[in-house]
Amino acid sequence: MPAVDDIDLVVDLGHAIGTRRWWLGLLTLGALIAAQFGLAALSPRLPAEPIAALTPTQAELARPQAIAPLALGGATGQFAIAGPQVEPLREAPERPRVELSARVGSGFENALRRAGVGRDDLAALTALVRPAAAIGKLPRDTTLDVVLGRRESRSVPRPLAALAFRAAFDMRLAVNRNADGALALQRIPIAIDDTPLRISGTVGANLGRAARADGLPGDLAAEAVKQLGYAVDFQHGVGKRDRFDIVVEHKRAETGDVQWGGLLYAALTRSGKDKVELARFDFGGKPQFFRANGESARKGLMRTPVDGARLTSNFGMRMHPLLNYSRMHQGVDFGAEWGSPVVAAAGGRVSFAGGHGGHGNYIMLQHTKELATAYAHLSKFAVKPGQQVAQGQVIGYVGSTGLSTGPHLHYEVWLRGAATNPQSIKFMGGTQLAGAQMTKFEGELRRLRGMATSALGLASSDEGKAKRRA
Repeated sequence: MPAVDDIDLVVDLGHAIGTRRWWLGLLTLGALIAAQFGLAALSPRLPAEPIAALTPTQAELARPQAIAPLALGGATGQFAIAGPQVEPLREAPERPRVELSARVGSGFENALRRAGVGRDDLAALTALVRPAAAIGKLPRDTTLDVVLGRRESRSVPRPLAALAFRAAFDMRLAVNRNADGALALQRIPIAIDDTPLRISGTVGANLGRAARADGLPGDLAAEAVKQLGYAVDFQHGVGKRDRFDIVVEHKRAETGDVQWGGLLYAALTRSGKDKVELARFDFGGKPQFFRANGESARKGLMRTPVDGARLTSNFGMRMHPLLNYSRMHQGVDFGAEWGSPVVAAAGGRVSFAGGHGGHGNYIMLQHTKELATAYAHLSKFAVKPGQQVAQGQVIGYVGSTGLSTGPHLHYEVWLRGAATNPQSIKFMGGTQLAGAQMTKFEGELRRLRGMATSALGLASSDEGKAKRRA
């Protein structure tokens, strides 16, 4: 019988195949495998619940506990529990730079101060910008683009890193802090097209309304009507099919912004009548409007002292609409909307402004020793007794005070103390260009006339409103 030490249970089955020792090893391996399966069959199974798959919400809530959010990111609404390596901060860290926009509002310096610019930076910035821009006259809606840099501590304001804003219609300013820590100013010009704008169309029912419908701002439309009112009787001298041509100063920036200037030229082409032209020309150090023959536009009384009015009653004997008997009508009546501005027919002094019986609110202007004009039924006054007024200046507003059937202006002209028909009076005076000034004016008139003629040629076939650039 072999000794125990001679039994080798670990047999290399790849060596000495078929020998007695090899068969003993194979039997030993088979017995061990059989014993394993036997024991496994006898062992009881442990009870376990099936694991359900996570819903999308559960998966998102579990993400903070995984490593994946470090690479993929995610907002789960939960905070991971702080570990022992987490240390609380004394204060929240600040952003290295802050970019914001401020509006001028109550002032340039106040806007920057509210934005967080420190006192020293504000003083240096103001000294740098003031020679390049009228910062005290910046529009209230001017936007200031401010960039504040990193600061050493919360006890000091952030340093100004950059500032940019539109300082003028044709210029933008930028301030940046250079490598030396000093603020440097940069002027950035804005390209401007300053070609005058031409507007042409038919008068229709109202010249001012037609010009506004073509895109002309209300104040420029009123100025054109006012200047033409010195030379044209809008009640009898203008028809609905007459054409108007207006040239105004106009600037367009490359940013798309538009800036309107003053009136340069206004003309009326009337059917069967001479063309009326007015052009602006500098005379005596200030711009004035002159007719084509060099005469000042402000020559004579304004034919219609209220814009958009229509003649409703002539001068002379008539049946009074309220008193119901015939009496002398010492002026002419213009029907107009309540509150329409009434202007002075000529320059002069306000000799009376107040209640005047059936005339209601009444103003009288003394132009010369012999000539005066009066305006009745006003809703309110815009001048006071003794005040000097210029031709075309607003003196009151249309109303229906006194003996009146509705809003209108009663307009009178008094010559040597007697009421005179305003439609027939001629008040001569004004400036006449001559010599070199007349030659210069004629050249300017030809230039403006060329613009208006071109605009007229480009007008639409239906004689509608045409708007063209020169």
